[in-house]
Amino acid sequence: MNKPKATFALSNRIAVVFDFDETLTPEDSFQSLLRDLDLDADKFESEHIQPLLDQGWEKYLARAYCLVKESHQRNDKITKDRLAQVGQNITLYDGTQGLFSSLQDTIKAVSPEIELEFYLISGGFVDISRNAAIAKDFKCMWGCEFHYTETDEIDFIKAQMTHIEKTRYLYYLSKGIDTQNEKDLVYSYQDIPDNELHVPLDQVIYIGDGASDIPCFTVMKEYGGVAIGIYPRDSDPSKWKYLEHVSSSQRLSNLVPASYEKDSELMRSLSLSVEYIAKKIALRQMSFGE
Repeated sequence: MNKPKATFALSNRIAVVFDFDETLTPEDSFQSLLRDLDLDADKFESEHIQPLLDQGWEKYLARAYCLVKESHQRNDKITKDRLAQVGQNITLYDGTQGLFSSLQDTIKAVSPEIELEFYLISGGFVDISRNAAIAKDFKCMWGCEFHYTETDEIDFIKAQMTHIEKTRYLYYLSKGIDTQNEKDLVYSYQDIPDNELHVPLDQVIYIGDGASDIPCFTVMKEYGGVAIGIYPRDSDPSKWKYLEHVSSSQRLSNLVPASYEKDSELMRSLSLSVEYIAKKIALRQMSFGE
């Protein structure tokens, strides 16, 4: 007996999307870069970046411009290798390196046919995060990027990742766009047929720590995805500095301390979220007769 087809198309993928700074690492990678350059981070920001912000510059453009100027006047230039070294040495939260295999195991326990993909959308310079110990676990990593000279010195900012820009990449990964020549495709998510989506947004989990993530929390709320906010482990959720900025339209599925250790509240939240979406997909697979 043939089962009737469901009224919506089936996607057997789940996407878990992370911010980087203070989400996967307790560090601010920009300040880590400044320290590696033997610069006083607070002084550099107050004397060089803040005056540009006061003139109306975008934060990420101001940071890149000041770094390029700094590199031009140094003997030890700021290069692609320098950013890579910062990424290789960056400290990750406890348990971070094991979270990917743990969540894959959670998926396989529900259905071996469901795919789990990991993405990173960061406001930091992505050539730092692309060299972190966990970079190999991500399908795509997006963030601010430099153009480099022939000697690999930073030359100009090639791409920035503002708060709103982050939401564009949620739509890109949902559509399955991961190449530069397709990146500027403009479309309305609501108008895309279900069978053309790589990962529907209600099968996306987003994890972030601060103001730059709030627009993504909103998208998750609007389309039925999962939004998880994190705060420093030694702090208290009521003291999360962005709490008052999260309106009723941006409510989180959970707000948890930053630890990816086994049985931590964050890992339990991630595991339950992945399991919930996986079981929803498995139910749809049954209606498709798979």
